[in-house]
Amino acid sequence: MGNFFDTNAPKFAQILVAIVVFFAVLGIVFFIAGRVNGKKQRPIAIVVFLGPAAVLLLAGLIIPAIQTILFSFENANSNGFVGIQNYSWMIHNPDIHHVLLNTLLWIMFTPTLTTFIGLMLAVLLDRMKRESIAKSLIFMPMAISFVGASIIWKFVYSYAGQGQPQTGLLTAVVRLFGGTGANWILSKPLNTFLLMIIFIWVQTGFAMVILSAAIKGVPADIIEAAALDGSNGWNLFRRITFPMVRSTFIVVLTTQVVVSLKLFDIVRTMTGGNFGTNVLANEMYSQVFVQFDQGRGSALAVTIFLCVTPILIYNARNLRRERQNR
Repeated sequence: MGNFFDTNAPKFAQILVAIVVFFAVLGIVFFIAGRVNGKKQRPIAIVVFLGPAAVLLLAGLIIPAIQTILFSFENANSNGFVGIQNYSWMIHNPDIHHVLLNTLLWIMFTPTLTTFIGLMLAVLLDRMKRESIAKSLIFMPMAISFVGASIIWKFVYSYAGQGQPQTGLLTAVVRLFGGTGANWILSKPLNTFLLMIIFIWVQTGFAMVILSAAIKGVPADIIEAAALDGSNGWNLFRRITFPMVRSTFIVVLTTQVVVSLKLFDIVRTMTGGNFGTNVLANEMYSQVFVQFDQGRGSALAVTIFLCVTPILIYNARNLRRERQNR
C-alpha cells in the first residue's frame, strides 16, 4: 500500500486537489444562492442545479468524445495525422466485415427476441395470482452482470470431448435425446447465437418489468368496454393492449438495440472474440488494449457512436411526440 502511494503520489494529489476544489466551489455557489432573493434568484438557481451536471458532462463525455474523434484520424500512437486511413482500413479489411456482420446479427435478433419475449411474459403474468413471485424469478438474472452470466453459461456450454465425463448441461440434454453433443463454442455460426441466448436470458426480465408496468397503466374501463363489445384474447391484445403500450414497446426495443450494439462483456468473457464471434465493441477493445493501436480503436468507437446516435434521436423524438399527444 505504501509503494502504491509513493509511486502515484503526484497524480493522486492532483486528483484529490481537483475533487476538493470542485466541492469547495460547489459549496460557495450554494451558499451564495441561498442568500439571493428577487429577480436574480431564478437564473442563479438554474446555474446551481445545472452547472455541476454540465461540468461533469463536459469533462466525462463531451471532451473524451472530441478526443476520440481526433484520435481516429491519427496513427497508432496518436502522434501523427493519417487522415481517413483508419476508416479505410475498416472498409477494406475482411475481418472487420465479419465483425460488422456479427454485430448486425446481434442487432437484428437479440433486441427483437428480448422485447417480444418480455411482452409475452408481461401479458401472461398480468392476471396471474402471485405474479410478483414469477416476475421476481424472471427478473433475477438482471441482478447478474454480463460477465457473471457468461461464467454461468460457460458451464452450460462446456464440452469435454468423447469418452470423457461431461459437465455441460447442453451436451447432457442433447445426449438425453440421442445426440452426441459437440464443442458448442467452436461451432460457427452456432456459437454466436448461443452467446445471444445469454443476452436474452439477462435482459428479458428488464423488458418484462417495463412492459408489465405499461400494461397495468391501460385504463380498466377501456378493456371492459372492449370486452363487452366482444373482444377477447388475441383481438383484445391486438386492438387495445398493444396500441396503448406501443410507445413503451418501442423505447424498450431501441434500448435493447443500443445495448446490443455496445455489447462487449459476453463476447470477451466467453470467447475473447475468437471462433468467429467478434463484435465491434470487442474489436475496439482489442485494437486499443491488445494491439495498442489507438487510431483504429478510436475509429471503431466513432463508428459505434454514429450507429447509436440515430437510435437515441429517434427515441427522444418519439417521447416528445408522445408528450405532445397527451
